[in-house]
Amino acid sequence: MVDQLPNLGREAEMLATMGMSSMEDLFSDIPEEVRMRGTLPLPDAQSEEEIIADARRLLGSNVALGERVSFLGAGLYRNYVPASVFQLITRGEFLTSYTPYQPEVSQGMLQAMWEFQTLISELVGLPIANLSLYDGSTAAAEAITCSVRVHGRKATQKNTVYVSELTPPDRMSVMQNYCQGAEIKIKMLRHNPDGTLNLSSAKEAAGSCGVYVEQPNPIGVLDGGLPLLKEIIGEHTALIVGVQPISLGIVEAPGNYGADIVVGEGQPLGSPITGGGPIYGIFACSKPYLRLMPGRIVGRSIDVDGKEAYCLTLSTREQHIRRHRATSNICTNETLIALMGAMHMALLGPEGLHDLAVRNMAACTLGKQKLAAIHGVSLPHQSSHHFQEFVIELPGQASDCLAYLDSVGIVGGFDLARWYANRPNWLLVSFTDQSRANEIELLAAHIEAWAASQGVSA
Repeated sequence: MVDQLPNLGREAEMLATMGMSSMEDLFSDIPEEVRMRGTLPLPDAQSEEEIIADARRLLGSNVALGERVSFLGAGLYRNYVPASVFQLITRGEFLTSYTPYQPEVSQGMLQAMWEFQTLISELVGLPIANLSLYDGSTAAAEAITCSVRVHGRKATQKNTVYVSELTPPDRMSVMQNYCQGAEIKIKMLRHNPDGTLNLSSAKEAAGSCGVYVEQPNPIGVLDGGLPLLKEIIGEHTALIVGVQPISLGIVEAPGNYGADIVVGEGQPLGSPITGGGPIYGIFACSKPYLRLMPGRIVGRSIDVDGKEAYCLTLSTREQHIRRHRATSNICTNETLIALMGAMHMALLGPEGLHDLAVRNMAACTLGKQKLAAIHGVSLPHQSSHHFQEFVIELPGQASDCLAYLDSVGIVGGFDLARWYANRPNWLLVSFTDQSRANEIELLAAHIEAWAASQGVSA
């Protein structure tokens, strides 16, 4: 019989080994205000049948996004994903594959990854793309640290990057998390009242390591001034552009107007919104950033028999090399989800992607027409161009309007007070190929009714 020591004896032994006398000592670095006191509110032990019944009850309270009329975007978008993507991705060759450390037995997966890189490269107009990152926010943060690695020595503004002041707080939080430990200073780029970048403000960024902007920006504006930005900041400052990939079916690729690094949230290509994901980050760059970029790259070469062969060409994670020389903490990338994006792009082709982008923009244009006609509702950036979302200013708080719309079965958009506290009346409404004309008219009718309830009448 195995000698089983009492749990308390084992606990005391482990604590003593660490030089501690109690569990309180072990958790002493956790602030008191976030510690939980008391017992966890867990139910008594249940049978399998009871657990399943409880799970069904809880899951039954979920509402799938496709079951409601929805105009919620703000970073994740409900584009149609062809059924063949899900059929293909569940094949065992893809679904059960992991990092292809042995290229001789992973040629199919490696080629699929290489195709993803090629498609992203063509999409954004840059020669190099990696195998994806965790999401758009980590891709943006990694781009900032990459720009400092490349330009840090020659920059006149040492370890400094400039970021659009409209950058959503969740993305900014990730950037700050990455930059804090690396002692990188973040400064803000100002915007004009019409939502476009203040190019005079951008002149301050010349000589820094990098500049991060988004196109379209977080309030939906397509900024016609961005093609001038690279000329303003100079060759020795990295221009980093965050994109919505579907928009590139109709909007100029950033690589064609001077972007050095292009990042973005890949979710609209290949991945439905399922509890917020799954999602993956896009990262592409020009050649000077190749050796210091994050993530991994698959390369195509020739084997000893003269046949095409694929293998991991560049890996920057600390598991592969000496930790102090690692350029990234990205470990397992989002290969499976990225391959869904590659399948979606391949099925669409250039013309299909263009048509999808046009459908999104057409729905957005119809939405602008309908909502701008409502008495008491204004469009702060009506004169600007938009791809698929824009801001409306309401005669009351956006949170109240959203609650009303929810009561009639409509997900009305995103309350921008959650990003910008001084804009409680701003609502960001988003449109995709799934936004039908009758649904847009329904949204307009209910917002008009709510506006009337706020004392606004035609």
